[in-house]
Amino acid sequence: MNIQAYLERYFIAHSCEVTKKTNSMLEIKLTEERDKALMNRPFYWQYVKSTGAIGKPFTLNLHTDKPQEDTHGEYIYLGSPRLQQIFNDLRQNEKLTRQFQLLKPSANTALFPWLLVNFKLIYEGKHRKEELFSLGINLVNGEMRNEMMDAVSALDFSLSIGDLCHTISPVIQPSSGFNRIEKLLQAYVDRQDHSWADHSLKSMQEEIDLLKHFIGDKENMDVFQRELAAIKSRYDPKITMDIINAGMLYLTGNALAE
Repeated sequence: MNIQAYLERYFIAHSCEVTKKTNSMLEIKLTEERDKALMNRPFYWQYVKSTGAIGKPFTLNLHTDKPQEDTHGEYIYLGSPRLQQIFNDLRQNEKLTRQFQLLKPSANTALFPWLLVNFKLIYEGKHRKEELFSLGINLVNGEMRNEMMDAVSALDFSLSIGDLCHTISPVIQPSSGFNRIEKLLQAYVDRQDHSWADHSLKSMQEEIDLLKHFIGDKENMDVFQRELAAIKSRYDPKITMDIINAGMLYLTGNALAE
């Protein structure tokens, strides 16, 4: 997933203004709502409300390539605090959206239902790794798309359907579409090199052997069990599929044409 396109779409969807943009930088003027959600300054907004003053939302300067030390702004990458904060905001408040491609057609126009799901794959063991995926499926013909957010990033959307537009009923139920997307992602996981998990298990066993040597598994049983649980929690390899958000997008038949 293109992180910059994802950020831009998130902020535009929340009525924030993109005041400056390059290939690796976004300057975003927040709305009051996004400032309250992201900037963690409740006392400021309480003061503004109590005095009747006009609040001044922050402007964010976000870089998706690591900036020079003297560059103003935040570096946004997988695992960065700001990106995690945005994911959490979406999880808590906007898990599912329903939007229609914004058009001004001169004749009746059909809009096809696409299910879009944004996932985060989390690999945890001795080390931690994250990957973002944006997958879509056409619920009429079953066509599937990778990097779906990138594919629709240039399109305009509305929460209500436009004049002269009508929707095509899905042939594939959203739950079945989600299952197909999940299987596609699982197949991707299965194809990956999982030597990292073997290395993590090896390190875990080495830690357990040291624990047995210094504490023993019979004496100080409470201490041993507590330390053993901590080691397993730290090293036991696992992969989590975390849904960031999902949505039904209604698009024209040629909206995603190459």
